[in-house]
Amino acid sequence: MSRTPGPRAVSRAGAALAALALALLPAAPAPAAEGKPAVALSQQEAAKGAELTATGTGWPARTLVMLLVCGQNMIGGTNSCANADGVAVSVAADGRFTARLPVAEPPTPCPCVVDVASVNGDGSTVAVPLKITGHPVADLPAESGTARLAMLTGARLKGEDGVLTWFGAPPSRRFTATVGNLGSAPVKDPVFQLGTGHGVFAPQWEEARWKGTIPPGGKAEVGLDVELPAGAHGDYTVSLKYGETVLATQPWGVDRPYGVLLFWALLLVVIPTALFRLGMALVDRFRPRPGAPGRHRDAGPAPEGAAAVTARLPKVPREGVPGPPPPPLPWFTPDPGPPRPPQPSAPSDHSPTTKGPL
Repeated sequence: MSRTPGPRAVSRAGAALAALALALLPAAPAPAAEGKPAVALSQQEAAKGAELTATGTGWPARTLVMLLVCGQNMIGGTNSCANADGVAVSVAADGRFTARLPVAEPPTPCPCVVDVASVNGDGSTVAVPLKITGHPVADLPAESGTARLAMLTGARLKGEDGVLTWFGAPPSRRFTATVGNLGSAPVKDPVFQLGTGHGVFAPQWEEARWKGTIPPGGKAEVGLDVELPAGAHGDYTVSLKYGETVLATQPWGVDRPYGVLLFWALLLVVIPTALFRLGMALVDRFRPRPGAPGRHRDAGPAPEGAAAVTARLPKVPREGVPGPPPPPLPWFTPDPGPPRPPQPSAPSDHSPTTKGPL
């Protein structure tokens, strides 16, 4: 006679099946933000010589990714990885890939990671922790704070001169260069030095801080602003230095500010002209007028042009000399009256007198 299992036995069997399923399923990837690459491993701990399955999501489509087993959290770059046992795989159109990676023993002790980097994509990198059974474990080296920045691509000066620069405004450019971190520690907010030299003179260095972090083995495009003094012109040289190493040098030819020369030329013409016109206005204001009080009477003969004007002016008699009688008014003529008989003239003292008949 068969016995029907009770409810307690059914629940125990279900719990056992669930535990077995969780043990066999691969570890789920950590939730990643939309558009960011993520990688999940089939096992979080494996022995040397085992094989893992890595599943990636969110990677650039149709690119190549490289998977490496590295020690010391890949602080020393690829020198701490098992490069000979690396695996390369292509990403599908939906941004997913699946790769089988052998667990090789890295040249450095753990903590270990599986480093996944995009080779020909956008340079994305993801490090997934991995515990290798039997592999030695050591503490991570303390970050010394020093880094090895090297020049990866040529430097460039971006920007153009404006209208104000033509009139003596300070010329400015943006110095850009791509540098890489070859050291074992990340570089955060590195302080560079920009030097500007004129002709054969030594450059004058000034500190310039770039905001950002360059991880070990990573690269970044650095952009720094450089400015020359007002009115600068000629051949200049701009240099970029980090620490004691000059990373790049770029020539810079600055045109002469011809607007300043034009301004001074106009100023030299305008000022004398204005002074001349002011002087002529003062002379015209204070010079004596013809016929005005204070003009000398015996100044000499008048010019020919003024002779006709002088003839029409009324003559002023001199002091003590009677002038001619004024002409009669045209609208009044006195009545002469009846004619008068002639009057005998008085004898002159020199005329002979007669005292009787001769």
